Amino acid sequence: MDSNEKINNLSKIIENSEKIVFFGGAGVSTESGIPDFRSANGIYNQKTKNLISPEEIVSHTYFINHTEEFYNFYREHLIFKNAKPNNCHIGLKKLEDMGKLKAIITQNIDGLHQKAGSENVLELHGSVYRNFCTRCRKSYGIETIIDNEGIPRCECGGIIKPDVVLYEEPLNRAIMNLSIDYISNCETLIIGGTSLMVNPASSLIQYFNGKNLILINKSETPYDYMANLVINKPIGEVFSQILDL
Repeated sequence: MDSNEKINNLSKIIENSEKIVFFGGAGVSTESGIPDFRSANGIYNQKTKNLISPEEIVSHTYFINHTEEFYNFYREHLIFKNAKPNNCHIGLKKLEDMGKLKAIITQNIDGLHQKAGSENVLELHGSVYRNFCTRCRKSYGIETIIDNEGIPRCECGGIIKPDVVLYEEPLNRAIMNLSIDYISNCETLIIGGTSLMVNPASSLIQYFNGKNLILINKSETPYDYMANLVINKPIGEVFSQILDL
């Protein structure tokens, strides 16, 4: 089946589906200029001044023990305040407005789905736009992080932490349970921009009991064999074709 046939098939599936759920990863935002994590130019392949791996830097242990160094890396590599939604984000908003898309489940922390206007967004790994004091739990916006150098501190003196899930930290159980519920009850599950290599997020695919499993990713995934349709193209490009964006 060639690329055009696959696009036509996807269009027909979407046209005939009333309960769609979208599950996306870092590849959803690369077309907005935000790097992914594991590709050659990804965040985890960036050189750091102290030669510590980026994966170690974004761990809970490193945040606690080397908070200022964590924030130096975090501000430079994980905040993209000026990034704009691409055709994937815009297309999903269009599907939501049509009443077809019931939920977006995302591993991204960039808030681009909300910028595009989507309302039911489940953020598995949190958001750079939310921050909180580790002492008194007061909430802070992204400007508090951007406008301060070094370690941002609360009025009470406590250290402010981004509301993002670092390595060694558990995912929010309520959001995971809600994600499982949406995936278990949808008719069509579209997975895009993710290699499906990272648990526990990738394990969500096991809860799908519906009719159509669609995988859209530039490279192969371990779950391609399970899918009704696999499209190896940039996801924004795919959405622009099927929804005439």
